[in-house]
Amino acid sequence: MKVTFFSNFLNHHQLSFCLEMYKLLGEDFKFVATEPIPAERINLGYSDMSNLYPFSLNTYTDNENKEEAVRLGNNSDVVIIGSAPTCFIKDRNKKNKLTFYYMERIFKKGKYRILNPKVFISLLKNHTLNTNKNLYMLCASAYTAADFNMVGAYKNKTFKWGYFPEVKEHFINELIYEKNKNEKMKLLWVGRFIKWKHPEQAIEIARMLKTAGYNFTLQLIGNGEMKISLNKLITQYGLSDYVEILGSMDPKRVREYMESSNIYLFTSDFNEGWGAVLNEAMNSGCAVVASHAIGSVPFMLENNKNGLIYKNGDLKHFYQCVTKLMDDPKLREVISVEAYKTVENSWNSKEAAKRILNLSQSIMQGKNTIFVEGPCSRALIQPNRYVSYKNEISNK
Repeated sequence: MKVTFFSNFLNHHQLSFCLEMYKLLGEDFKFVATEPIPAERINLGYSDMSNLYPFSLNTYTDNENKEEAVRLGNNSDVVIIGSAPTCFIKDRNKKNKLTFYYMERIFKKGKYRILNPKVFISLLKNHTLNTNKNLYMLCASAYTAADFNMVGAYKNKTFKWGYFPEVKEHFINELIYEKNKNEKMKLLWVGRFIKWKHPEQAIEIARMLKTAGYNFTLQLIGNGEMKISLNKLITQYGLSDYVEILGSMDPKRVREYMESSNIYLFTSDFNEGWGAVLNEAMNSGCAVVASHAIGSVPFMLENNKNGLIYKNGDLKHFYQCVTKLMDDPKLREVISVEAYKTVENSWNSKEAAKRILNLSQSIMQGKNTIFVEGPCSRALIQPNRYVSYKNEISNK
């Protein structure tokens, strides 16, 4: 089976999946990058991987590579296409060849965008009108299926997917044992300091914890436009002995901080398409407290089992979740172990690579799909509203 994966550029969130696909398919797997990695990403600690791997093909370097990408797009048995121009697959629908779009939600900034004629016509042309074609959606957000349902696209053709960063093997009980040696409860937040990631909410939680007399530290890793205002908040609330801003660092060092932290705070709103830091924090044995609005959360977290989910923007609920973990060491330990197992058993690149090939074969042979949970299981319509437990989520 020849499989080609199109995206904008190769990064550490996709690399592990590509390496697993190359192990399984060899020269029959290609990753096509359609643009160079932006300087902004390099400044955030990303590596330029464009020429490091035998499966990479960069269309932006010369016309020969671009023409080869078009041939792959039209002739591969399976194409996965993420953030890349559709010109590379324009003839696939005519041949009715198996194609998976790989997308986060399309109405992050509100469903009113459907009223924009350009947006609506583009969705209609590229998705809705191809509903009877051999075209499926890999949902890199729990809210992708609901967004496309609004334009009548991909009914019963959506599957759970996401990003699959490197999975590190740990002796999880030993890792938790080392975390429990921390003199103070260590809380961690990682990301860009931008409005929709809400780093200020982590500092608000620190203020509430200090007022209540908890013994803790909060570290924030990242950089961005909100850094000055965050430092002002830390000073205003008298948190300099509790909160530390560490700046940007490479992914390897971020994982080291995760591996020594007890609780991971994930505060983004509905603009967070997936949020691969969730995979990484769970793999690092953190007990995660996450906003329900984040695309990865309804797929990967089961409330009170492998994480705690709070209602997006509800600081009181957020605080209750954090203190629940701080007050109950046994619960915190169980959740940390279950989080690690979730990544170890299903939400990882090795499992995703095997599953996408099995799913592709099933579709091409007209068979039912076989996965009931995790990557490549059915992605049902997820409401935007907060629900406390996974089994309360409406799948209608």
